[in-house]
Amino acid sequence: MKTLTPKNLENFILGWNTGPSPSLPSMSAWTVPSFSGQCPEKLGKNWMDYQGIKNWEGLLDPLDDNLRGEIIRYGNFVEVSYRACNFDPSSPSYAMCRYSKKKLFQLCGFPGTGYRVSKYLKATSGIQLPSWVDKAPKWMAKQSSWIGYVAICHDQREISRLGRRDVVIALRGTATCLEWLENLRATLTPLHSNNNNNNNNNEYSKDNKCYSSICPNNGFPMVESGFLSLYTSKLGSRQSLQDMVREEIARIKKAYHGEALSFTVAGHSLGAALATLMAYDIKQTFKEIPLVTVISFGGPRVGNQSFRCHLDKQGTKILRIVNSEDLITKVPGFVIDDNNNSNKNNNNNDNITEKDGHWIQKLVEDTQWVYADVGCELRLSSSDSPYLNGINIAACHELNTYLHLVNGFVSSDCPVRATAKKMMQKGNNVKSKLRNDEI
Repeated sequence: MKTLTPKNLENFILGWNTGPSPSLPSMSAWTVPSFSGQCPEKLGKNWMDYQGIKNWEGLLDPLDDNLRGEIIRYGNFVEVSYRACNFDPSSPSYAMCRYSKKKLFQLCGFPGTGYRVSKYLKATSGIQLPSWVDKAPKWMAKQSSWIGYVAICHDQREISRLGRRDVVIALRGTATCLEWLENLRATLTPLHSNNNNNNNNNEYSKDNKCYSSICPNNGFPMVESGFLSLYTSKLGSRQSLQDMVREEIARIKKAYHGEALSFTVAGHSLGAALATLMAYDIKQTFKEIPLVTVISFGGPRVGNQSFRCHLDKQGTKILRIVNSEDLITKVPGFVIDDNNNSNKNNNNNDNITEKDGHWIQKLVEDTQWVYADVGCELRLSSSDSPYLNGINIAACHELNTYLHLVNGFVSSDCPVRATAKKMMQKGNNVKSKLRNDEI
């Protein structure tokens, strides 16, 4: 009988094929060539456009080369969070980081980033464990685990290229048993209900009074119960993930006061959901920060329409990279399209619209399962890649698959670079034939 370990827990729960991942073309970690074959160009004064200040207007379809390079660069930061995490359940340091902050990038195979890690982050499950769990394997009861890190750009050449000093927060996806159980707690809960910071209770109370004016038809902002638990729960005297992030952001703001700063939160799967919550909380706590950006890879839905409205009101910018074949991006809950979504790039056909009938809409709205997609969407598809034909469903969700699809995507009319080459070749053949006919 196959032993159930955290490494194959995801496939066990979802019933997915546990076959090998597809063999994809390799990509250089921090010098990924753009579509034109050149190294990433200097962003300079246009850096805010690439951070979403204008909701990536004109940059997604066709996909801008500089934006492609930035998406892959942030995806590599997330990849580090996977490579560094100890997934060996027999190890005493299971679900913790294997490397020191100083050597993290180097030992993970990504030297020369121009960033330094300033803080490690841990997430804690708020699930109350039964007494019998003491007899179970220790990895099943792991409540607090390393989930990512904060890194600050320090290299002056990279700062010059980026046009500002960038702060990245990178978050991995689900790894431990309790993280999976939190994922399954899919009902919505009021956003402030698990906020353990008493100093902010008055702030949230004041905010509740203005929610009706921000999103008049959708009540208070609510988010998935398990995601909120992982973000706000504490274990004894240890800080919650929320406390760690707030403390580090406050320190960074003070240390680099007066400098142009950007805060980019990148995550995959569970990490993408936590990145969305984290960005909301950063903007809510530090209102003077002009721009917080989320780069989400294969993220599940996080909150309701009111939560989306408040994100928009804050000016939090979210770029969701979605694989159409990835089931995780279609859960939890249902989405009702109110035709007011500011996301012009969202071509998701999985939503329940008003044409489906008001009675269906009313029935679903009365449950705790009505979610809303947030931000702007870059929709990709495994079926468009010649390298991904016949892969299993689990592989559609892997970060490696997402980075491969981003690297090859051209536009909605010409999904992958290989197709573009074929079209160009066909065009050249037509031109050649016309010339021959003229002769």
